[in-house]
Amino acid sequence: MINMTHIGEKPFKCEVCDQRFSHSGNRNIHMRIHTGEKPFKCEVCDKRFRQCEGLNSHMRIHTGEKPFKCEVCDKRFSHLANRNSHKRIHTGEKPFKCEVCDKRFSKCETRNSHMRIHTGEKPFKCEVCDKRFSKCENRNNHMRIHTGEKPFKCEVCDKRFSRCETRNSHMRIHTGEKPFKCEVCDKRFRQRSNKNRHMRIHTG
Repeated sequence: MINMTHIGEKPFKCEVCDQRFSHSGNRNIHMRIHTGEKPFKCEVCDKRFRQCEGLNSHMRIHTGEKPFKCEVCDKRFSHLANRNSHKRIHTGEKPFKCEVCDKRFSKCETRNSHMRIHTGEKPFKCEVCDKRFSKCENRNNHMRIHTGEKPFKCEVCDKRFSRCETRNSHMRIHTGEKPFKCEVCDKRFRQRSNKNRHMRIHTG
């Protein structure tokens, strides 16, 4: 059997947007963008996904699994894309440029989010109260005000949180980690907000 991928033929067409595919399965998955179908459901928080791969990746939020390791500093990540993005910290690479102000970014999504400063665009809308957001993650965090969902669990004391960052900050109570350092007196803090508040002692 001839593999369509190798010969470049794309006989399967989306009837909505005319995008073409080499395999019918890929066309069928693509169609879910238009239909809104999300057949794969997380059994922990009921979030739904168009693709099985998306569900599997999401599940690592709940399991804490981090299979992807940075070869430089050994930091681990739950998603390959996050690991690859992190590696640019070490290389200094910033391949994504703002076309308005020429500022450069290590992540495509950070550049795209930055662009909305110039455009004022807020494409992400809360379906409950119609409040709009420039970032998808801000809209998703906001939605939990309405749903009461707290998908992020502390693995030590089982306390649950609506935001991943809040859970991570809470975890430092158990680990004793204080990653935020005052540049003046070297005092360290668990939370960035506490460090910023402390800095006013020096700045007046």
